[in-house]
Amino acid sequence: MEGKMSLTVADAVNYKGFPADRSKTGGWIPAALILGIEICERLSTMGIAVNLVTYLIGTMHLSSSTSANVVTDFMGTSFLLCLLGGFLADSFLGRYMTIAIFSLIQTLGTGTLALATKLPQLRPAPCNGSAAPHACNQANGFQMGILYLALYIIALGTGGLKSSVSGFGTDQFDEKDEKEKSQMAYFFNRFFFCISTGTLMAVTVLVYIQDEVGRSWAYGICSVSMFVAVLIFLSGTKRYRYKKSLGSPIVQIFQVFVAAMNKRKMELPYSVELLYEDTPDTSRILHTDRFRFLDKASIVGEGDLERYGPNPWKVCSVTRVEEVKMMAGLLPIWATTIIFWTTYAQMMTFSVEQASTMERSIRGFQIPAGSLTVFFVAAILITLAVYDRLVMPFWKKLKGKPGFSNLQRIAIGLVLSTLGMAAAAIAEAKRLAVARSVDANTRTLPVTVFLLIPQFFLVGAGEAFIYTGQLDFFITQSPKGMKTMSTGLFLSTLSLGFFVSSLLVAVVKSVTRSSNDGHGWLADNINHGRLDCFYGLLAVLGVINFVLFLVSAAWFKRRKPKPAIQMDTIVNGSSCEDKC
Repeated sequence: MEGKMSLTVADAVNYKGFPADRSKTGGWIPAALILGIEICERLSTMGIAVNLVTYLIGTMHLSSSTSANVVTDFMGTSFLLCLLGGFLADSFLGRYMTIAIFSLIQTLGTGTLALATKLPQLRPAPCNGSAAPHACNQANGFQMGILYLALYIIALGTGGLKSSVSGFGTDQFDEKDEKEKSQMAYFFNRFFFCISTGTLMAVTVLVYIQDEVGRSWAYGICSVSMFVAVLIFLSGTKRYRYKKSLGSPIVQIFQVFVAAMNKRKMELPYSVELLYEDTPDTSRILHTDRFRFLDKASIVGEGDLERYGPNPWKVCSVTRVEEVKMMAGLLPIWATTIIFWTTYAQMMTFSVEQASTMERSIRGFQIPAGSLTVFFVAAILITLAVYDRLVMPFWKKLKGKPGFSNLQRIAIGLVLSTLGMAAAAIAEAKRLAVARSVDANTRTLPVTVFLLIPQFFLVGAGEAFIYTGQLDFFITQSPKGMKTMSTGLFLSTLSLGFFVSSLLVAVVKSVTRSSNDGHGWLADNINHGRLDCFYGLLAVLGVINFVLFLVSAAWFKRRKPKPAIQMDTIVNGSSCEDKC
């Protein structure tokens, strides 16, 4: 009987709902099919985002600031919808169905975008070759409506898909089996490699096709490749392992707050022992004194314990309340990482627009403006390689720890992004000086585009540190039952970073409208603006934010150690997610 049981995975089932056979389900083959979906998602999303601003300015004839906000709103919505995708996966659909459905939605979105960029009726008439882009007729409401429809269908597909891909990939490995547990660690490395591969293909091959062959061809390739990836994904249905949903942690958080609010006028008992607790001893979290208002959710009132058990909207266990406290304790760090992604957003918008005005030819070959982000991707890969091969071994010898802590990595990322904005301000000041020395309406200024490499490289290196630091921090410092929620919290910083960028652009454009001879900092033609001042503002905000981060990091208190029996349970039962 023991031999037979070892052939199945305890907490997973096959596509028929029976215990998953270890020899017939899971492992690297199903995981590879899932990784294929992620490559195509990155190819589509990044291929659109990094070069969309040039299409909006050059073809749809929108202003510089409006184009930047269209891109940042699109990316912000994509990451924000990860929360919706995670909620649906946890509560209703499961990860497999969520990936399948939202992959098809993204396929539909990229197909719609290919159509929108192909039909001449869906874009304004071309400008006279000598006219400045801002002097041309802008796209009308119907044309922009179709474009927005396509973009936000893609955003919906991306959000739902991204919320479940990494989780469903790890479901294919049994963390209770030592061999498969080690394979799971490699899965995360290969998952990030696939993200980088898809991004690299997007900013090189796909951007080149957009500029030299046609955008409709490029977006059509994205749609077809995603559809093929979905078919390949579905072909592995019988090979996948499926895990039952434990319910959405968002609902659990609301239950604690509702119960605490309803009992806000009640007094806390003199002893913690009198608060409600029904969690098994080995899984309990010890009571803490932070956010004591939430403790009122654990007060047992009249009618709270119903016939079939406690009503979770009226009374919550101490452990459930402590889980919510732990999530609340992450919020100061969460808030101080948003500004990095606001900086990151400039690499896809204004930095690409800068590149489009500069000399980009190498021996007759014209580098697409959007392809400058290849230096951004290269910085990520180089930084990760140096950190993994040089910094980590050195730090282990020096401090006895395998690399920097998650908070240290976040701090390094924030510093590098601030330096990146300072470098961007200096580069833009030089570009503007050249623009003033010639006709500001000149399409290609006599200044090399490689002047922008430092800003791409510094922000890219910063992302390598802050992305891994944030992911590590939010996963390891959150309760085990809320890992999906903590990942969603991490992704929401990306979303809010893009939205803050849109807000900041709108505010700066409004406040500086009357300055700089009426052009403002963010003029319709950046050659007439003061983008260097905007970058300088972001650098100053980065310094202020870094100080706030240091204060938040000093305030942050990690979970107190539990009794030995509980710690032993956690160590032996921890998932690879706790260490990734």
